[in-house]
Amino acid sequence: MAKGLRELRARIRSIKNTQQITKAMKLVSASKLRRAQERAAASRPYAEKMQEIIRSIARGAAGVRHPMLEGREIRRRGYVVITSDRGLAGGYNANLLRAFHREVAALDRDAYVVVAIGRKGRDYLVKRGFPVRDEITGLSDFPEYPDIQALAERTVRLFADGEVDALILVYNEFISPLVQRPKLVRLLPLTQEALHGSASPVGEGARPDGGRAEAPALYEFEPSPEGVLAALLPRYAEALIFNALLEAKAGEHAARMTAMGAATDAAAEMIESYTLELNRARQAAITQEIAEIVGGANALAASR
Repeated sequence: MAKGLRELRARIRSIKNTQQITKAMKLVSASKLRRAQERAAASRPYAEKMQEIIRSIARGAAGVRHPMLEGREIRRRGYVVITSDRGLAGGYNANLLRAFHREVAALDRDAYVVVAIGRKGRDYLVKRGFPVRDEITGLSDFPEYPDIQALAERTVRLFADGEVDALILVYNEFISPLVQRPKLVRLLPLTQEALHGSASPVGEGARPDGGRAEAPALYEFEPSPEGVLAALLPRYAEALIFNALLEAKAGEHAARMTAMGAATDAAAEMIESYTLELNRARQAAITQEIAEIVGGANALAASR
């Protein structure tokens, strides 16, 4: 019985230590989430202004054409899969990779290539033989654009050089601290729907003006609309990749905060259960000792 009591006490101490760790991780993730949301929101005006200028050129300059605005027969796709470098985030990575797997299940392995951002996704894809063309891991919790600029440029060049006929972003859309939804967005070619914000990760959420439509600004382009478009479109596509990464990071911190909160609550329930079991074991041990004492006293009395 004494051995059983020691084991229960040791188990309760171990769970309490784990609970302290998960509670601390929850608080850290909550703090990181606020900052990540602010950075994701701060990155949108840049891409939105570029989007506005590209729309203005496409709408106002007759005959302006660019390969990134023109659809073509899709023989090969490129997927940019954004996951986290670390785990302990619930189903954050698993749900995204499951959605990606469903997307490519019917495709031949030579019909697409993958650009992996994040160690969890990279390891999953490489282990299962997916055609990983490029990768980056070890990004900080608050990445800066220069951290992924080279990768973004190489990714956009895959489309520009004709190696792929469509580029698709695969990332977790941040809905709320409790909800992160896997999302697949066509990055290139830029369709009219994408340029109007309905198919890109830029411009989501409430408008600061309450939803009032504004008159489009008038621009003069030097040296020419074609030259401006050729310079802006690759940068715009790269900005969309970075914006999706920032939103995915916010979702990662939210998922980890939720997972660590659930783990802390589960630890509290386990501690309560084991404490109840410990108290019952102690009562049983005390009852047994009293019974032994009474039995010994009765034996002594009978021997007299």
